[in-house]
Amino acid sequence: MNRNPAQTPALTVYYDGACPLCRREVALYRRLDRHGRIAWDDVSRPDAEPGCGLTREAALQRFHARHPDGRLESGAAAFVAVWRQLPGFSRAAPLAAWPPILRLLEGAYRNFLKIRPWLSRQMA
Repeated sequence: MNRNPAQTPALTVYYDGACPLCRREVALYRRLDRHGRIAWDDVSRPDAEPGCGLTREAALQRFHARHPDGRLESGAAAFVAVWRQLPGFSRAAPLAAWPPILRLLEGAYRNFLKIRPWLSRQMA
C-alpha cells in the first residue's frame, strides 16, 4: 500500500493486483493521483488483510474503496469514489453518482465481472 504517513488518504482502494485488467486500470489511476489522495492496497498478496468487515476473498471478487470514516463502497460506487479524487474524472463523478446512472454502471460492472476471468487470461 502506498501511503504518506503524514497524510490521511481521502480513500483506500482494495484491488486484485494479480488481475492484469485491474493492474492496468489501477496504474492509470495511480498516475493521475498526483496528490496521493488514494491509498492503494493490493489484496492479491497472501498476507493482505483489508479488515473492518472486508475479507481478502471479498476484496478479490469486487473493487472496494473505504472512506476515512470507515464507510465501505464496492463496485460502481467504489469507482465513483475514486473518480471524485482524480483530475479529469472528478467532473464526471457527480453524473456517474446520480442513482439512475449509478444503477446502469453497477449493472455493467456486474456483467464485466462475469467475463473478467476470461479477459484476464487473454491479457496474461
